[in-house]
Amino acid sequence: MRKIHLPLSVLAAAVVFSACQKKETLNETFQRVNTEVLQNSKAYATLGEATSTIGHRLTGSENGHKAEEYTYNKFKEYGFDDVQYQEFEVEAWSRDKIAVTIDGDTVKAVTLGHSPVTADITGEVVDVNNGLESDYEKNPDAVKGKIAFMYIGLLEGTPKEVHNLHRSEKTAIAIKHGAIGVIIFNQVADGVLLTGTASVTGDLIPIPAICISKESGTALKAKLAAKKKVQAHITMTNKSDMIKARNVVATLKGSELPDERIIIGGHLDSWDLATGAIDNGIGSFAILDIARAFKANQLQPKRTVQFVMFMGEEQGLLGSRHLVEKEAKSGEIENVKYMFNIDMGGNPVGINAGGKVEDTTFFKTLGAEIAKIDTVYKNTLSKGLGLHSDHQPFMLEGVPILGINSKLDRSIYGCYHSDCDDFKLVNEEHIRNTARFGTMILYGLANADQLPAKKMDSETTKQFMIDNNLKEPLIIAGDWKWEK
Repeated sequence: MRKIHLPLSVLAAAVVFSACQKKETLNETFQRVNTEVLQNSKAYATLGEATSTIGHRLTGSENGHKAEEYTYNKFKEYGFDDVQYQEFEVEAWSRDKIAVTIDGDTVKAVTLGHSPVTADITGEVVDVNNGLESDYEKNPDAVKGKIAFMYIGLLEGTPKEVHNLHRSEKTAIAIKHGAIGVIIFNQVADGVLLTGTASVTGDLIPIPAICISKESGTALKAKLAAKKKVQAHITMTNKSDMIKARNVVATLKGSELPDERIIIGGHLDSWDLATGAIDNGIGSFAILDIARAFKANQLQPKRTVQFVMFMGEEQGLLGSRHLVEKEAKSGEIENVKYMFNIDMGGNPVGINAGGKVEDTTFFKTLGAEIAKIDTVYKNTLSKGLGLHSDHQPFMLEGVPILGINSKLDRSIYGCYHSDCDDFKLVNEEHIRNTARFGTMILYGLANADQLPAKKMDSETTKQFMIDNNLKEPLIIAGDWKWEK
């Protein structure tokens, strides 16, 4: 018999083809991903580059546009063919000048987002403690025509059953009770000032709202407790203009169930006082690296995965609301099977399954496979649910929500929305862990034979919100879609 000598290139291709036919176990896939991400993760480097060359990422600003372009180009560089800008036009807010005096003394303060374009008020300051509805029960008119003063968190001695509200919700309550201004004092020491929106809707509020430091607030609270009348004068100018911003969406089509989509997203935008390295650089740039890892490791899950950099989260979930409204109008929201959100999370030790998951076996089994790779991952499982991040619009449509249980140094959150939110706070190992474990979680979910939770209908979603104590804040924000 005559021997046929094949070219080496053909033989090599045959070997590769043969290897591809052997189905990899989940453990083998995770081992391969783990090795690659440990060696090649770009999360820390790209976040460092973005914070140094772009700076803050305020929605609608020149910096914001640069951040959109930066991540778009990175998706392309990592091998994604389908990368789209999803443009939306909204009215966005930015700060200008502020001056505050309390009892004639100048006090350092920062304007809270969506305060009026101009304001000049003088009024008596009234302490409403935590600023919750219950704090007004004894005297509903306590702040009428006056300035409401409150704590950003829950004061020591507050009953354990009391749930805190967002600064915007506390502001809305003060407005309802007739306040002409709001002063919120921070819970972080060393003079740190916190910004963020004071609007539950993303529209301008009718009164000025400001934040002062913990130290200034503590001193003011002591004055008021001594029954002294205190006058404050607040002047400010701000800007509110129609702007265009863009979500950035990279799509990896599923191999078997391409119409079913898993969305992983995090907000790219940040406030303008600092670079937003923690809020939410550690989330969005980890997601960018998860996308890189999918391509670098040739991961091809059964379901389509969309990696989304949301803009406008800080100013009222503008980008995620736009995406969900568009999907709901077209009916495509029915194909979104899960929304995996990473906002200021990192160094995962487990999963937060925020959907209506009756059987947690899937997540515990998936977590056990990840823990085999590295015992840093503790396979914890929680079912917490909250508001004020990009999962919210999806959640209100009944889409199951996923997050991570983080193990981060709590001190980094002291610079949340503040001028100290700097890249030096970012831990390289922790953001790399988010990328490697996040890749495994996402792949396991997108490649599942059967998903652990299904999209809820409207009535089930309503009850789910009630069961998770979210009805009150959703009503205050105007986001309660059902009869009160």
